[in-house]
Amino acid sequence: MLGKVKKVFFSGVFGILYISFIAQLVYVLGWVSMAQGKFAFLGLLAVEWLVIIAARYLSKRSGGAAQHGFNGRRH
Repeated sequence: MLGKVKKVFFSGVFGILYISFIAQLVYVLGWVSMAQGKFAFLGLLAVEWLVIIAARYLSKRSGGAAQHGFNGRRH
């Protein structure tokens, strides 16, 4: 039961993060001028994207480790 709640929660959080990232990208590409540092904003978005990917990877990895344990067998 707790595993399902955790899975739905994290899926929702990552969905919101992806939508936020797309919205920021559209904003930077559409409304930020070159004088304001479009490349700097795009660089920050690239770092944010890497953090999102790393968090997603770590959340999937920690869920699998808890399910399988040290010897690789299911509990």
